[in-house]
Amino acid sequence: MNQLAHEEENLQFQEEVMQNIKDLRSEVKKNEIKCFLSNEADPLNCYIEIHAGAGGTESQDWADMLRRMYLKWSDKKNFKSSLISEHRGDEAGIKSATIKIDGDYVFGWLRKESGIHRLVRISPFDSGARRHTSFASVWIYPVIDENINIEILEKDLRIDTYRSSGAGGQHVNTTDSAVRITHIPSKIVVQCQNERSQHKNKETCMNMLKARLYDYELKKREQENQNVENSKSEIGWGHQIRSYVLQPYRLVKDNRTNFESTSPDKVLDGDIDEFLEQSLYKLNDK
Repeated sequence: MNQLAHEEENLQFQEEVMQNIKDLRSEVKKNEIKCFLSNEADPLNCYIEIHAGAGGTESQDWADMLRRMYLKWSDKKNFKSSLISEHRGDEAGIKSATIKIDGDYVFGWLRKESGIHRLVRISPFDSGARRHTSFASVWIYPVIDENINIEILEKDLRIDTYRSSGAGGQHVNTTDSAVRITHIPSKIVVQCQNERSQHKNKETCMNMLKARLYDYELKKREQENQNVENSKSEIGWGHQIRSYVLQPYRLVKDNRTNFESTSPDKVLDGDIDEFLEQSLYKLNDK
């Protein structure tokens, strides 16, 4: 058809054929990506846990920027997101936060985002306008559905209640309804403060704990657990999976796939699909 269009010098038909080819390439790419989203947990929703590294306000602001990036990505995909827990920084940003994202294959898309993320920029909190390097960790866990049975013994749990902290608003309440659950054998800690009911917060915590334990077992089965635990030992130099440089040049680089973007503003506004796709292509079997 393309050859005939050129022979007849029919520009309108040439444009129509080229558009069909572009559409076909797009469909091929979508199906190719689906082939990489074939792991057991890939179709599930996910929790994103973000922790600021050492460095006080600077790292806490960076952790908040990362949270915003994933929420923006979720919005672009028309996924549903909700805040589970949040510990605000003393001056700005967050010390830690957990969000939940609901959507098709969310865990499959984001599971390779776990690791240390590094930011280099001129600090807005430094009166001397010096360049700072900040670190924050991101950990992705699948939301377990009812068909997956995770056995948790009461004797293995320590349950604490406390008053929610934060800047207020609809997500944070001022009653002693926040719940923290520690799973003693694995030392996994989960917490929730977004509901006004202590019972609902406990229920959410138990769901998060099941997700963490399931993810823990998945990584053991994939023989990745030791590497993940080693990378958690320090939120700092030598462990980062991705670097976001705003000064002296502008570049976002994934240190595992070597994929780069010279538009960090777009990336921080949630335009991370190309990074996610490269992770699926190159890291799927690792």
